[in-house]
Amino acid sequence: MVQHQSPHAHRTHANESPWLYMLRSIATLTCALTIAGGSWYVAVDLTTASDLTAIYNCSAFFAYVFSVPLLGERIHWPKILAVAVAVGGVFIVAYGDSMSTDPATPTTPDINTLPTSHPDSAPSRGLGNLIIGVGSILYGLYEVMYKRLGCPPSGTSPGRSMIFANFVGTCIGLFTLCVLWIPLPILHFLGWEVWSPPTGEAARLLLISVFANAIFSGSFLVLISLTSPVLSSVAALLTIFLVAIIDQLLPEPMHNELSAAALLGGGVIVVAFGMLTWATFREMDEERREKAGRDEVEDSDESEGEGEGEGEEEERQRMVV
Repeated sequence: MVQHQSPHAHRTHANESPWLYMLRSIATLTCALTIAGGSWYVAVDLTTASDLTAIYNCSAFFAYVFSVPLLGERIHWPKILAVAVAVGGVFIVAYGDSMSTDPATPTTPDINTLPTSHPDSAPSRGLGNLIIGVGSILYGLYEVMYKRLGCPPSGTSPGRSMIFANFVGTCIGLFTLCVLWIPLPILHFLGWEVWSPPTGEAARLLLISVFANAIFSGSFLVLISLTSPVLSSVAALLTIFLVAIIDQLLPEPMHNELSAAALLGGGVIVVAFGMLTWATFREMDEERREKAGRDEVEDSDESEGEGEGEGEEEERQRMVV
């Protein structure tokens, strides 16, 4: 069903083994996700936190761009406007405080988001922005590729789609565990990235992060499977606003005051998500009505054909008599 994007596979496909397609699809998705996510860690020491946040979250726009040729997504201006508004909200969160703050007044850095180095030089910042820009494009492509390669076709029950989405997520984790560890000892022996097991507080926080990310990733894949990559990508932008709220609940020194830019940008993202949700469900309703209309036309054609066949049979019997 997934390979041929048909809820009723042809009998000639019944003898095909799905394992090669599954392995190829999982490898493609995992590599795309790993490169896109890894670009964030490479760029974090080269550019500013504002550039990093704003550029990487433009993946919602690229998800819509790739959805048009790869998924046959229709170009709807309400959806384009909603995506643009969401990206604008991200830019408000990223740059609002720096624009409203007096340059002569020092600000308290956010230890959770600021890079560990000081990317003041223009070449370093430009290179970091280029790397995170490529990562943003790849992450949007990954979302669309997952919808195309790893999701059941339309018409599949929501329950089966949810189960299969978690199955694909599990396969991505298994591929990562079995294959993507190979560069780690090489980097360790070369001294480029020395590995050491986490201990103490770091280990506890990593376990919490892994658990939280498992819930997010599973929910994210389910949302893409049930809706679209564009809606899912904009929904993920809501985490920016949620992070700002959670910062209020954390103890010192991780506590950060909720700024006006975070409130304004978060509100804009929430509005954009509502706009996109409305546009998406309106589009789904239109497609449902068009499909119902086509079914009615096909039923009427079949009934007319049956009526004509019965009339011809009666005429033939009268001629025989």
